[in-house]
Amino acid sequence: MRALSWCGGLALVVAILAFPFLVNAYWLSVGVLAMFYAIVAASWALLAGYAGQFSFGHMAFVSLGAYTSGLLVKWFGIPVPLGMIAGVAICAAVGSGVGFVGLRMRGPYLALFTVAFSEVLRIVFVSEVEITGGSGGLEVSPLFHTRSDLPYYYLGVILLAASLAVMLALVASRWGLFFRAIRENEDAAAAGGVKVMRFRVLAFAIASAFAGLGGGYFGHYIGILTPDIGSVDQMGLVVAMAVIGGAESIIAATIGALGLEFLVEALRSYGQWRLVLFGALLLLTMRFARNGLLALAWDQVRRVDRMRTGKAAREVAE
Repeated sequence: MRALSWCGGLALVVAILAFPFLVNAYWLSVGVLAMFYAIVAASWALLAGYAGQFSFGHMAFVSLGAYTSGLLVKWFGIPVPLGMIAGVAICAAVGSGVGFVGLRMRGPYLALFTVAFSEVLRIVFVSEVEITGGSGGLEVSPLFHTRSDLPYYYLGVILLAASLAVMLALVASRWGLFFRAIRENEDAAAAGGVKVMRFRVLAFAIASAFAGLGGGYFGHYIGILTPDIGSVDQMGLVVAMAVIGGAESIIAATIGALGLEFLVEALRSYGQWRLVLFGALLLLTMRFARNGLLALAWDQVRRVDRMRTGKAAREVAE
């Protein structure tokens, strides 16, 4: 099974790297957006799937990171990479503050608090027309002065790979163990010596920072930012991507985001019906595969492998 995992992972990496040479310009642009959604979905899975903090304000940090970078580059003329780094830092700081206040709540109250934060931030971006451009949008400097999306795609691949490496290292460390302990039972974790509030805020800040990274990448690719980036609709899309892929696994959430972004675009010809199909897929996943479709598929593969191994062992015994 381990060999199968490595082969599957290698095939996925090869497919991602070769993708730009196999498709036209339209699907390449979809690939760039898929990289963005993968970063955001993976960071939300870190927060919700591992630390157990269900936030509906994650896209607010995407918009905060994007606007921070865009405004710093526009008004202060700093290089785009420094603007993106500043956006990540601002998101981590604001995420710490929001987490410190909001994470004292639990369950639906935390979700409602993060929705409220997201709406407040959106209204600020709409109202401050002279600074943010309001509903008309803010023009953002591009990362690359080229008409091709190829540089953006491979930058997205690099950012996604780096983000996954950091997040996977984090969940494999003691901090990751503390996150899972808090998710399972906060009282038991606290009794075991885990500083629950500290690590809840830390998880929120780290996930917010990665969301800000995705926002900066998206903003400088798309070229114009509107407050709708942090809307509840976008948040629902990211949650659906993570849940359908598997919110309790960063890799599964990432693959879910990549696959579903392409699926949504492939079904665009169906108009609004594609959203109905998307919702039906989410409902079926929640009903029959709460750990995500990838976990369900992997369980089936393991079952087939065990049956094959058992059959081979019986044939040898006979």
